[in-house]
Amino acid sequence: MSEQTQVRVYFTGDCEGLAAVREALEAHEQMDVVGGAEHVAQATGVLTGGHLDCVVHATRDSVFPAGEVAAIREQTRAPIVLLVSGEGRSLLDEALDADVADVLLLPQLTENIVFSVRKAAHAKRQVQTGAQPRNGRVVTVFSPKGGTGKTVTATNLASAFAKHRAKRTLLLDLDLQFGDAAIVLGIEPEKTIYDLVVAPGELDLEKLAGYTTKHPSGLDILPAPLRPEDAELVTEGKITRLLEVAREWYEVIIVDTSPFFHGPMLATLDRTDELVVVCGLDVPTLKNVRLALQTLELLSFPQSRIRFILNRANSNVGLKKREVEEALKAEISVEVPSERTVPLSVNRGNPAVLAEPGADFSRSIMQLTKAVLPAQGKQARKRRGLSLSRS
Repeated sequence: MSEQTQVRVYFTGDCEGLAAVREALEAHEQMDVVGGAEHVAQATGVLTGGHLDCVVHATRDSVFPAGEVAAIREQTRAPIVLLVSGEGRSLLDEALDADVADVLLLPQLTENIVFSVRKAAHAKRQVQTGAQPRNGRVVTVFSPKGGTGKTVTATNLASAFAKHRAKRTLLLDLDLQFGDAAIVLGIEPEKTIYDLVVAPGELDLEKLAGYTTKHPSGLDILPAPLRPEDAELVTEGKITRLLEVAREWYEVIIVDTSPFFHGPMLATLDRTDELVVVCGLDVPTLKNVRLALQTLELLSFPQSRIRFILNRANSNVGLKKREVEEALKAEISVEVPSERTVPLSVNRGNPAVLAEPGADFSRSIMQLTKAVLPAQGKQARKRRGLSLSRS
């Protein structure tokens, strides 16, 4: 992970287990621990300047350390994550009222702490950019397991919006190491998202237009890098700016993703209006989807923005839609059937919604377009303005 995607962290306060936490974060590739002080007064001048992404404040007290948090707030607006070594459950309400990003009771797994710190830092960056969703609607297609048909879903969904619903549509392939949306669409692009982010100059609409490739359906595509090692240069900040610019022109931005909650995925979630989760009729996929839902809950991602589709729903493999819904404790929005036309369309590089618009598969994709973007757009306008940060 590049330095640009590291979270700059400063430690204040003291509690049992703090030394181990700090040592673990200093060794973590996603963290950049820039210093620490037991007393906030000792950090005067260090906390100022706006260079910090998060302050981790430790306390042994069972009551909320209001004075210490106020002293930190006098010097920085960086989000605060509170570490508590004692019984601190009663601190939560007061902490939220005091605009503390999170409260963690020690001991904790290192990854849980990293997760909370990154979530807080993302909320801070979102506020700093002042970015509010403009016109375009970001629809992110995600599956926590490979082989579920995520890319086929994303490419067909994007093609359907561009061709059948006549929307200005961008397909953004953020499966950065092994994305193959361009192949599924049958195009060989000269430029990718890697070329865009390393090009000099500020990103704007004119520059973006110079790096997208036009599909015969009218869809614009910004493919994944051609080489896996180039993915490192597509940082969270670049993705955030890209989505902001894309919204100024495109009515719909379909994002194909990798199966991981890494930095680019978190940056995308910050700007996602609808998250389409692709499920399958197999136990390993359902297990991964349930874990993904737990992660989304930790990220405070609104459940109302999540839609589940059941791919290959007509397969006779011993599981039914009802059992999937019971396992996920959620409703399936759209059932997508398995049809011979789908693998044929992939091998021919022509999306099924274009090649066989009358097929059951294509009808289900059109049903999905109406679910994520109602004809009048009232639902879309109502949901905008929400963020991943706590209110």
